[in-house]
Formats: sequence, structure tokens, C-alpha cells
Amino acid sequence: MEGKRGIGNHYEGVAARYLKSRGVIITDQNVYNRGGEIDLIGRDGSTLVFFEVRFRGEGRLIDPLTSITYPKQRKLLRATAFYLHRHGLWDCTSRIDVIGITPGTTSKYRIQWIKNAIQAG
Repeated sequence: MEGKRGIGNHYEGVAARYLKSRGVIITDQNVYNRGGEIDLIGRDGSTLVFFEVRFRGEGRLIDPLTSITYPKQRKLLRATAFYLHRHGLWDCTSRIDVIGITPGTTSKYRIQWIKNAIQAG
């Protein structure tokens, strides 16, 4: 893994495998638009889901889920709004989920999936 992008790609792959094992169909990865970047996009049943993947190594003071600041939440909302608009999907059911990954104690990774973690408000 080389640099931040390589590390990001690795953990997005970990998250994608985890989600697939739980029935999510991953349709896209690393989507860039004027609003920002979306790590993963998939279908959970009939719902279109935008995933933000966060990894934090051992010894970090803040866990991956609380590392998403208010400005980052706004960027994610803007990126998903651009995606929905560009693809004509305003009327579909969608949500933004967060996948938090940390080193595990009994397995290689500890993965937390928070559904509907970020909402427009």
C-alpha cells in the first residue's frame, strides 16, 4: 500500500467485501464529482446507499465514526446530491451509511456499519 490513496483503496476493499457478505450489491467505488468523493455506492435491497469508509489504526484518540466532522458531513451530502441529480435518481430511496474499521482483537478487523448515519437537516 502506497500513500493515503493506497491505504484508502485497501480499506474500501475490506468494507466492500464485508458489505457483499451481508447482501449489499456494490455498484461503484471512488466516485468523484463537483461535490466531492463517495467511497462506495451500493444497493441494500431497494435502497441506494452511499458509503463513507473510515479507518483508524491502534492508538488513535478518536474512533473512525466520530472522525467525521461537520464539514465532512456537508461534503458527503453535497456529493450524494450531485450524484442523485446527475443520474436522475431524486425519487429513489437512498441513505448515507458509515463503515468504521479498526484493528480487531479476535479477528483482523473490527467493522462497524452505521446505517443512515448522515442525514440532510
